[in-house]
Amino acid sequence: MGKQALSCIFLALFCTMALRLDGVSSMSAAGLGYVVTAAVVLSAVPVSMVEHAEFAKAGKEPGLQIWRIEKFDLVPVPKNLYGDFFTGDSYLVLNTIKQRNGNLQYDLHFWLGDESSQDERGAAAIFTVQMDDYLHGKAVQHREVQGHESSTFLGYFKSGIKYKAGGVASGFKHVVPNEVTVQRLLQVKGRRTVRATEVPVTWESFNTGDCFILDLGSVLGPKPSLPPGAPDDTKTDTANRRLAKLYKVSNGAGNMAVSLVADENPFSQAALGTDDCFILDHGTDGKIFVWKGKSANSEEKKAALKTASEFIDKMGYPKHTQVQVLPESGETPLFKQFFKNWRDRDQTEGLGQAYVSGHVAKIEKVPFDAATLHSSKAMAAQHGMEDDGSGRKQIWRIEGSEKVPVDPSTYGQFYGGDSYIILYNYQHAGKQGQIIYTWQGADSTQDEIATSAFLTVQLDEELGGSPVQKRVVQGKEPPHLMSMFGGKPLIVYKGGTSREGGQTAPAETRLFQVRSSTSGATRAVELDPAASQLNSNDAFVLKTPSAAYLWVGQGASDAEKSGAQELLKILGVRPVQVAEGREPANFWAALGGKAPYRTSPRLKDKKMDAHPPRLFACSNKSGRFMIEEVPGDLTQDDLATDDVMLLDTWDQVFVWIGKDAQEEEKTEALKSAKRYIETDPASRDKRTPVTVVKQGFEPPTFSGWFLGWDDDYWAVDPLQRAMADVDV
Repeated sequence: MGKQALSCIFLALFCTMALRLDGVSSMSAAGLGYVVTAAVVLSAVPVSMVEHAEFAKAGKEPGLQIWRIEKFDLVPVPKNLYGDFFTGDSYLVLNTIKQRNGNLQYDLHFWLGDESSQDERGAAAIFTVQMDDYLHGKAVQHREVQGHESSTFLGYFKSGIKYKAGGVASGFKHVVPNEVTVQRLLQVKGRRTVRATEVPVTWESFNTGDCFILDLGSVLGPKPSLPPGAPDDTKTDTANRRLAKLYKVSNGAGNMAVSLVADENPFSQAALGTDDCFILDHGTDGKIFVWKGKSANSEEKKAALKTASEFIDKMGYPKHTQVQVLPESGETPLFKQFFKNWRDRDQTEGLGQAYVSGHVAKIEKVPFDAATLHSSKAMAAQHGMEDDGSGRKQIWRIEGSEKVPVDPSTYGQFYGGDSYIILYNYQHAGKQGQIIYTWQGADSTQDEIATSAFLTVQLDEELGGSPVQKRVVQGKEPPHLMSMFGGKPLIVYKGGTSREGGQTAPAETRLFQVRSSTSGATRAVELDPAASQLNSNDAFVLKTPSAAYLWVGQGASDAEKSGAQELLKILGVRPVQVAEGREPANFWAALGGKAPYRTSPRLKDKKMDAHPPRLFACSNKSGRFMIEEVPGDLTQDDLATDDVMLLDTWDQVFVWIGKDAQEEEKTEALKSAKRYIETDPASRDKRTPVTVVKQGFEPPTFSGWFLGWDDDYWAVDPLQRAMADVDV
């Protein structure tokens, strides 16, 4: 194919991309002139790679880069102006993150101002495709519309975004900030995502619900009566969180076809074929995702983009609906949450490492080391360990409407038919703290569960309201609770009760599964004695009337073997150790005969990659439960003292209660957390532990997720601190 033919292909391709990406119905002569010029430039290079001086500077090292579209060219924005956007312009924003394996990951956004021209919007879309091509298709592409930016985008500008009047293409003159003759009025909106918009310098721009910044305010004249303000931020109604559909875009039969794959999430990851493109429609929550299979042809990729745009129109979604374009193996956590048990494919290069969410990029994985746990909040948070579990503890069992002390010699042994309250005292970095665990057995009655919750609140009040409260459902015990019994496993007996005179006689044949946490603490859970319960990743103890066996799976850890040995001592039996694959006939006979069981290898711990921590503000003031995500790196000043916040670390959900939160919000906090878990698009395990934390009494498992946590932060009024920061 000759160079002229390549140029024609490029011209047709990028005219099409501009029309399809941004819904542009026509392009001006100047816009077409730009594309023709680009085609001529391309005549000396392959069609798949476009050369531009700015492309050569893009994504070379971690950090943020911003370009403005000026006369159909990319012009870099000075770093001191990052966060300022002219409403008459369009921009490209590239964020580069260095992954833990050393590879670079890219988030590429094209931002469209409300007053930007169709030509500029088309050019921004073209440059986005070109830059992604230059980055070898590894970028996650985002379309951003003024006033409706994604949380990923907003996270780059923690101090807020400023919308300035004017723009290159509009003919407006850009404001020069240090001009003494400037008359400028900024309307400031947003509680957690601050947006400052330049508005006309007139009383008609004012209202009583927002803040305003005025230069040379004497030009306004007498103040009239002002109208109320509009709501600050659009919040997410959780009723929409689970409403998603998956479509496939394919031309395998020669004709382009769009077909429904699944109309209810969570979806199966196997539904995503590498030869096709897919549309994940979550428009009810303001988002459309386009997934590009590695082997999909260019026609399918272009059709997928077009289909996403058509979806927005066909479904009646707002024009500002967010669009995210994802390459295979570069999926974001927001995309993965719609799939059941998402697994990243193991790769040694490219994008094999899971996508790292920008707002947790600064949280590095910390290996567990008990010797330094007391001084590392990050370690405490990532492994769920307030301390090493050696603190003082008291345990009560719920009987009727009372809590009855448990014999200390049986601490660590729980019955599925009971509910318990555990009071634990700990120290971390010289700080004293208390935790109240409420453990609820799977076979405990509703009355006992309700009583355990009531008595937990009562105990909290008796202790001055400072303890951290943790509700734990059988089978979801956190690592710290597992570590509290002197190296012995936390044992959960199947059903029954430990009440005096009410113990259930143990079965003749008993099977226990022993599994460890990342900290090395173990849990032993009694199961039905059947071969199908075995798992190659764990150790098992089988007790029969005539013998006992210690079965060691091929993937069992040393901690699990040790925990099984401790369990055997508690059961008072001497075992025969059995290696997986060398079981005697009597072993299988005791389990009712040989049967298939779980043999897949243990997955590497990628929780922080697949499920990074997320922070939300919650409200039900409107009569519906609403949540609003806080963007960017998690910092302590994100915690509003007059709110209830949810910190979701996947293994557990923290409810943080600010000291100035309304009483209704405090009483509804646990309901809010449960509602949040129930509406998770990934069909979250409803037994996920919920931990209640009060302002000023944060344990390290909570504070360790925040950058630069300061225990004395609340000693200074937030408003005074803010005023000091701006030197007022």
